[in-house]
Amino acid sequence: MNETLEIIKFASLGGFLGLTAGISPGPLLTLVISETLKHGRIEGIKVAVSPLFTDVLIVAASVFIFKGLSLFSAMLGFISLLGGLFIAYLGWETISTKALVAGQSVSANSLRKGILANLLNPHPYIFWITVGAPLAIKAYQTSIFAIIGYFLAFYFCLTGSKILIAHLVSKSKSFISNSVYIWIMRVIGISLFVFSGFFIYEGVKFISK
Repeated sequence: MNETLEIIKFASLGGFLGLTAGISPGPLLTLVISETLKHGRIEGIKVAVSPLFTDVLIVAASVFIFKGLSLFSAMLGFISLLGGLFIAYLGWETISTKALVAGQSVSANSLRKGILANLLNPHPYIFWITVGAPLAIKAYQTSIFAIIGYFLAFYFCLTGSKILIAHLVSKSKSFISNSVYIWIMRVIGISLFVFSGFFIYEGVKFISK
């Protein structure tokens, strides 16, 4: 009975953390919205599921960084600088978006964009080093089912919430005029530039330590 409660506890923690990460403002959520507006719901969903392709590497890297604290600042700073430059590129691309064309078939490469944005974002590394990995270790020490429940609930809520947002944005797309669409994309692009500035600032701060 106690083990069942522990499994439920870790699954609930994973679900809560995944939902929080899924709906929190950030470059990946912004990218979900912009790709959905530009290329449709499927492309937004591709960005939404990109953590499933990147987080094995991120979790492994976080464990490595956690063990080698002497390398922490330099590695995290380098990742943050790369992330800032990539997010700035996405911001320029978004600001440069032209009028909305129904049924456009431009090659979006949305999954690749989502993977790069997630890999170069220092925040998932910080989350896994400070919160995610310690909880995963505690879940593993409880039982194999506890850690399975923790990860399944986390990624179900993380990707599920972003997929839902892509669906809602896609539904509202038909009510958006070209002029409104262009202004929305400009605001999103400026938001991405703001995120890039934070990443570059964090990168410089980590490297200078």
